[in-house]
Amino acid sequence: MLLGLVACFAASALAQDYPGKPVRVIVPFTAGSATDQLARAVSQKLSELWGQPVAIENLAGAGGVVGTDAVAKAPRDGYTLLIHGSAFAVSPVIYANLPYDPVKDFTDISTLARQPFVLVTGPSAGVKTVSELIAAAKAKPGQLKFGTAGTGSGTHFAAEQFKVVAGIDVVHVPYKGGPEANAGTITGQVTYWFAPLAMALKPVREGKLIALCVTSSKR
Repeated sequence: MLLGLVACFAASALAQDYPGKPVRVIVPFTAGSATDQLARAVSQKLSELWGQPVAIENLAGAGGVVGTDAVAKAPRDGYTLLIHGSAFAVSPVIYANLPYDPVKDFTDISTLARQPFVLVTGPSAGVKTVSELIAAAKAKPGQLKFGTAGTGSGTHFAAEQFKVVAGIDVVHVPYKGGPEANAGTITGQVTYWFAPLAMALKPVREGKLIALCVTSSKR
């Protein structure tokens, strides 16, 4: 999962005294999501560095499309920033008619972080390994459910890749965001989901979720 900072502004919009007023940062996912956690940490440091308020605004929906579109339509003055995840690159593949152009309407500023996904399941699912999860899915085709942070999100893309590679028939349950997908997995509403590492650590350590594997090449 890649998290980055992008903006919508004209090349001549930023003067040397930027920023001269408060800056708005759009997070296209719900509060408490991995993207939101990073955005709040970065925004606090930016506020200290710039001496200006940096306000977070969560505009979730459609796997990040709603918030991203809001930034694309904002004034092109550099005072509306977007902190997004890998869904920024996935959305053009998922949605045939995006209301914005991900290449022409934005200017990349910086990559902020990289983190893997963790395949997690709830204790009530009764599986403790990837092999057991696949076996359970194949024993009940079309019955097991997996959660995501929304259609088109990075968590959705990772789960669909796993579905194809494992050769299983499972049902997608798109939640409003990562915190909701975490809760749904803990309570057994869904069997599993690919949680961003930042969201998986605490519930795994508390025994509320069971980590089966990580999507990085090393543990």
